Amino acid sequence: MIKTLLGYVKQYKRDTLLTPLFSALEVFMEVLIPFITAAIIDKGIEVGNINNVYKYGAIMLVMAMFSLLFGILAGKYAASASAGFAANIRLAQYEKIQQFAFSNIDKFSTAGLVTRMTTDVTNLQNAYQMCIRIAVRAPLMLISSMVMCFFIHVQLSLIFVAAVLILGCVLALIVSKTMKLFDAAFTRYDELNASIQENVSAIRVVKAYVREKYENEKFTKAAENLYQMFVKAESILAFNNPVMMFVVYGCIIGLSWFGAHFVVSGSLTTGELTSMFTYVMSILMSLMMLSMIFVMLSMSLASGRRIAQVLNEKPDMANPGEPLSEVADGSIRFEHVDFSYKKNSKEPTLKDIDFSIASGETIGVIGGTGCGKSSLVNLISRLYDVTGGKVLVGGRDVREYDMEALRNQVAVVLQKNVLFSGTILENLRWGNENATREECEEACRQACADEFITQLPDGYDTYIEQGGTNVSGGQKQRLCIARALLKKPKILILDDSTSAVDTATDAKIRAAFAETIPGTTKLIIAQRISSVQDADRIIVMDDGRINGFDTHENLLKNNTIYREIYETQTRGGGGDFDQPAADRKEA
Repeated sequence: MIKTLLGYVKQYKRDTLLTPLFSALEVFMEVLIPFITAAIIDKGIEVGNINNVYKYGAIMLVMAMFSLLFGILAGKYAASASAGFAANIRLAQYEKIQQFAFSNIDKFSTAGLVTRMTTDVTNLQNAYQMCIRIAVRAPLMLISSMVMCFFIHVQLSLIFVAAVLILGCVLALIVSKTMKLFDAAFTRYDELNASIQENVSAIRVVKAYVREKYENEKFTKAAENLYQMFVKAESILAFNNPVMMFVVYGCIIGLSWFGAHFVVSGSLTTGELTSMFTYVMSILMSLMMLSMIFVMLSMSLASGRRIAQVLNEKPDMANPGEPLSEVADGSIRFEHVDFSYKKNSKEPTLKDIDFSIASGETIGVIGGTGCGKSSLVNLISRLYDVTGGKVLVGGRDVREYDMEALRNQVAVVLQKNVLFSGTILENLRWGNENATREECEEACRQACADEFITQLPDGYDTYIEQGGTNVSGGQKQRLCIARALLKKPKILILDDSTSAVDTATDAKIRAAFAETIPGTTKLIIAQRISSVQDADRIIVMDDGRINGFDTHENLLKNNTIYREIYETQTRGGGGDFDQPAADRKEA
């Protein structure tokens, strides 16, 4: 883990090395200042020599200025190194997530990935800054102060040794207790983030069903769990200050009592005793800083492990050694394909799928919920890899292609339509970043999206809110279809992506496809018969298997499942039961 994370220091190695250097110089100056203070007292004030007071005072002033300068430089380089280190790790995680297959993303929850890129990285950043600055400064200050104390008076310095041992044992006990608690606490952040994310993204549903109270209770429970873990950890950490103050006051009393005797006996000067009081505070503050470092490290180790899990995760899918960059045509062939979302699953999602589709064909896919329709088409663009068998596109196994090249030729309008914050034009150009305005408008006409875009005050420059919350479901679907058309793909997959539009608009979209992209292979997944009955052939899915694959007319005659769906949806002569009124206007 440590090796993995330190590999992302990269261009900030120089700042990382300069920080402990300036911290060491700062400590050197600070340690010498009490020594000069003793000289001012013993060689100036005590003997009435004002020149020595000025001389040693000037030296102390110069040393204090250098200490201040070194401290500023150490802080500057520490901030630069830690912020840069955090930025590199955050970027590395983001880039790694972009490489993940869906199966990798399924392994980590969305909330978990967000926590790793925010809270966990911040913890690591703070810990790194402490390690390169405070973790250098505190031990050096501790050792240097102890050496100076022994240099001044060996017997009196034994008080510090006893104090260090007592405080060190107590701090070690506190840190060992809190490390486990912090490990557990940071896993609770995922639950809290999941609650926030789910509630905010589905706020309209929450309000529509008046579930604010329930959501508040769920969030309160997650927050309470996190609160309890931190209270328990912080309660143990709270012993730090009382124990330290007990040791500090003990040292001061011991120094005062024994120091006074040594001063009276002449083995210790007043200035030396004064400097030892300064050193005792430096020693104990160094121990306090070390305890803070251990606590921060215990928190950051948990975060570091979680980040390393993402960075070390190997994508389940990768390009072959010499990938193909061209897709010959839109033909599709499934050869006895089995597929499971989980590698060790006993019951596969798809079982022995075997069929061929010619380039340019329009294929409908229909079946009950959970029968494997979406899983089937996800394999074509290699969003997942097959468990057994092969999927061929353009006559070649999809695993032989460069994934970017394959996905540029296989456009998928997913079941969950997603728009991004930005104008309509910016969203459309996700399909082709170099598309002209005219090409965007033509794609929107084919997807019947121009009907509502032209009615908007700003037209194609209308701003889309995050997630497309300011457009209706049907409008969002049509924009996503237009975006896919701009890719000019050899295969177009519509995964139930016209479910929110009326049947008349659905028919217009399919007619536009037949006229404008006749050479593109089209796969239309739908819940309603009217969306697929004009397809060249229709696949009927049932429990992960192909139950039928034929034309609409032949399936009505020979396929029980298809006939039942058809009769259910057309019973009573009403056609689709989601047929809207003719004068319906979308919001």
